[in-house]
Amino acid sequence: MRINTRKIRTDGKEKIRGENKYLEDLEFKNLYYARTLRSEVSRGIIKEIIYPEIPENYYIVDKNDIYRNEVKMVEVDMPIFAKDQVNYIGEPISLIVGQNKDVIIDIINNTKVIYEELPSVYSMEEAKANNVTIIEKENNEFVSHEFSTGDISSLNNCEIFDGVYETTYQEQLYMEKQGAVGDYKDGELIVYGSMQCPYYVKNALMHATGYNEINTRVIQTDTGGAFGGKEEYPSLMACQVAAATLKIKNPVRLIFDRREDIMYTTKRHPSKTYIKSYVKNNKIVGIDIDISLDAGPYIGLSDVVLQRALFTLNGAYQIENANIKGTVYATNNVFTGAFRGFGAPQSMFALEQHFNQVANKLKIDPFEFKKSHFVKQGQKTVTNGVYVEKIKLDEIADKLEKLSDYKNKMKLLDTEDYYYGIGVSFVPHGGGFTGDGEAEHIKAKVKLKKNKNNTVEILIANVEMGQGAKTALPKIVASVIDINLEDVIYNNPDTKYVPDSGPTVASRTTMVVGRLLYKAAEKVKERFNEEEFIIEENFKAPDYLVWDPETFQGNAYMSYSWSGNVAEVLVDKITYDVTVKNIYGVYDVGYPIDIKLVEGQIHGGIIQGMGMGMMENMTSKNGKIEQNNFEAYSVPTIKDMPHMEFDLVINEYDDGPYGAKGVGELTLVGIPPAIASAIENAVNKEFFKVPVTPEYILEVKEYADRNQI
Repeated sequence: MRINTRKIRTDGKEKIRGENKYLEDLEFKNLYYARTLRSEVSRGIIKEIIYPEIPENYYIVDKNDIYRNEVKMVEVDMPIFAKDQVNYIGEPISLIVGQNKDVIIDIINNTKVIYEELPSVYSMEEAKANNVTIIEKENNEFVSHEFSTGDISSLNNCEIFDGVYETTYQEQLYMEKQGAVGDYKDGELIVYGSMQCPYYVKNALMHATGYNEINTRVIQTDTGGAFGGKEEYPSLMACQVAAATLKIKNPVRLIFDRREDIMYTTKRHPSKTYIKSYVKNNKIVGIDIDISLDAGPYIGLSDVVLQRALFTLNGAYQIENANIKGTVYATNNVFTGAFRGFGAPQSMFALEQHFNQVANKLKIDPFEFKKSHFVKQGQKTVTNGVYVEKIKLDEIADKLEKLSDYKNKMKLLDTEDYYYGIGVSFVPHGGGFTGDGEAEHIKAKVKLKKNKNNTVEILIANVEMGQGAKTALPKIVASVIDINLEDVIYNNPDTKYVPDSGPTVASRTTMVVGRLLYKAAEKVKERFNEEEFIIEENFKAPDYLVWDPETFQGNAYMSYSWSGNVAEVLVDKITYDVTVKNIYGVYDVGYPIDIKLVEGQIHGGIIQGMGMGMMENMTSKNGKIEQNNFEAYSVPTIKDMPHMEFDLVINEYDDGPYGAKGVGELTLVGIPPAIASAIENAVNKEFFKVPVTPEYILEVKEYADRNQI
């Protein structure tokens, strides 16, 4: 099979027909249900828990029922169940387990938790002020990083521009809610779940239960969407159902309702980014950036999110002098975590919006201003690495200009009812884990099994979660060996049988894992006449990847994907409602393994980016998420879909399968700044945060009007 053959998704028919078995569809003999008793205060000492009389065959599962009451992520600061103190509203205190859901809910409703409430921190500003200390670190800082390139102090006779840019929470809002089932059979602890990272869950289970690698098993069930929201959070739920099933020796299922899922699971980190730029001869020659992220009360993956936000803060541009700083703050808000883009949507919104505003102040078209700063192959990254690949930003810009008819669109005028605006963004996205993460920490391993019947089985821990892995990866294997796609088997991962090929995150599945499968398939092809055998392939970093994890100096990524985006908007002159009329994109994702999958990622990324850019205004008040349902939390619907067109620039990556690079996150990252800059162009006012809602437009215009009087 040729790699560029268009194929119908291998899992498409059963999903369209509703034949998939998601976690809630699976049947378990003698199944018990669980529901979470949660904290109702944002910070406090638990003085007493008064449960009602517990009926026979109903159970309380709490901190006393687990070997180690801590969730192993990057660090182990988060408890599985609250110990003596709670640190955010919704923190799990215990599970109530039984076989009648109504009885379980009745027990929870009649349970009283007595707290000694403690002062809380609800914003990064309060955390910095340090009037209330909630972690044993100065200024409530979980972590802070700073590095530089060039010498910004040597700059003089420059025009100075600055701004502070903000983003708020964003909810992943996957269709299938969070869920896990624990089971115990013949001395083996088994956890089934809707997840992205089976081995994250397995490692967390071994740490929490004391069980070893052999008697701990994790099985990914069909997963109805994730977007990062099922990266680290399933480890917490898995440890909880493990504690329950080990206590009662029966299967236990924990599935959230939608309100729980929205209010208490991880979100995109709220951010605040200060940018000060130094301009000489209409070029930004230096930049000073300080970004802050709100982690909530536990660090989770926040340090990794911060690093990814920082490592591409020169964006698509060559800036010779830069100071980069970032800090993660602790608060008593809901804890935050992975979300498609992993820090880049926050930092790239700030950088792109700043470039746009500087261009406007210099009276230069933002498209041309950004083009004049494009980085080129061989130049330095912001971490003093070197761009080793070809960079085709000029080709991307040329195609984007023609595709969008940008020059003529800039001449369009407002109508009687609408302000018209057009905006542009150019962004990179690094594929795979940062620095030496793939080689030193992930150490991906894949296997291919050649069967007697001439089928080939893919044995990896990476999951299908809607992005198309079950089509893309078998296509690579089938194409290399030259067999039919139907002869490649790729089942949901079960850690009893598959090696640790790393998590399904960071736009790495096709680029990194696909490359390992490509190399393994070459070896299978050489021995295909043999009856049955297994080929194993291990990750080895390319020679050009030099990285110092202590100083954050060197090549932060193996490769970069790139995009250019143009958004056209109409802003109602009375209501300030925003309609996105057209979105155009040109993408360098290496070589597309399947153009239909790429198209799906582009369309999905655009829509999710629209939500972040103009609609999804999630807020927290006194530590409590204020929007907990579809009515209160607006997301784009089919009626909001703009006309979308895209094109590709083929730029094959030598260490990707058939030249493929990452695509999944890139397609979202450039959309919020393109929309925000288009709205700026429409109403001739500056906007410093997303989403740009009608209320925010009204606020900015009224403030500007008052100050002009």
